[in-house]
Amino acid sequence: MIDFRYHLVSIVAVFLALAIGIVLGSTELQGDTIDALRLSSNQLNSELNASNGQRDSYEQQVRVYQQFLQTAGAEQKLLANELTGDRIVLVTEPGAQSIVLSGIRQAAGLAGAKVIGQVALQPTFNDLSGANESSLAAINSSQASNNQLALATPSDQQTGNQQQAAQLIASAILATTTAAETQGISPAGGEALLGAYAQAGYLSISGAPYDRATLAVIVTPETTPADGQSDPANQVLLALAEEFAPASAATIVVGSTAGSGAGSAISVLRSSSVSSQVSSVDNADTMIGQISAMWALANQLGGAKANSYGISGASAVSPVPSAVPSATPSTTSTPTTRPTKTGKGDKSVKKK
Repeated sequence: MIDFRYHLVSIVAVFLALAIGIVLGSTELQGDTIDALRLSSNQLNSELNASNGQRDSYEQQVRVYQQFLQTAGAEQKLLANELTGDRIVLVTEPGAQSIVLSGIRQAAGLAGAKVIGQVALQPTFNDLSGANESSLAAINSSQASNNQLALATPSDQQTGNQQQAAQLIASAILATTTAAETQGISPAGGEALLGAYAQAGYLSISGAPYDRATLAVIVTPETTPADGQSDPANQVLLALAEEFAPASAATIVVGSTAGSGAGSAISVLRSSSVSSQVSSVDNADTMIGQISAMWALANQLGGAKANSYGISGASAVSPVPSAVPSATPSTTSTPTTRPTKTGKGDKSVKKK
């Protein structure tokens, strides 16, 4: 994990060395000036070395904690019965880290849930250029007509087509309750809808996401985009999360530690109004973050408010689990009690 101070010190050291070279190459300096510059350079090198040492120490601590959790079987114990019988669909942005995906899949299985499929958004989905926007709008209109759905008015015109596409995709892969999974768009209709976007290069699918789940996990890119907060991918994420939240029983956004700093998708989400609808976990590349992700889903299913978890500007390190394992061993396990997943939050599909 490389922090901002490390980058800052590195950049300052480079520019200082460049300045020294230019000055030495063009003028004859007095001895005390050279000594002062050398002292400053040495101090910066010392700070850089200290930052490197601190970074290495933190990374070693993370590895030790991970190893301890694995040896103790903590993940299985902490996640048992949290999401028994629930169905999850994964939605990945371009550049999503494989270790996050595999970790979420494993955690979901230990919690008793089933990941039914994955929708992988392609870079084209985040392209806001005119020609691409026209193509996406045409597919949206066609699929809305085919499935007798009324497209919602976008909250941001810049990403309006992406938001309407997200609305249609959500209707094909998500349901607000277990009972609603058999209502609305059929699996065959959902597969055809997703296929239209896949054929145009906007996404790819694996598994059977069109069988519809009640829970969604959106996985952000491994690294922070070059354009930071204003990057189109970050703005599209907001549109995606805004549509998935009401279409599901619970939606969360997860990312890696390195890709969740300032200017990242998760950072932008947390500073927006959409953060009140979806929880976020910024360290899902670690076992602690993967456990937090499952707890966040379970908490939202139980009626808790969405929140931000992790280490990079989060409100809490992790959610409070619905059931903390007893310190006293027992011969039988007691399943976690949760409100029945019917009734509240069930929304009918809006027809034309």
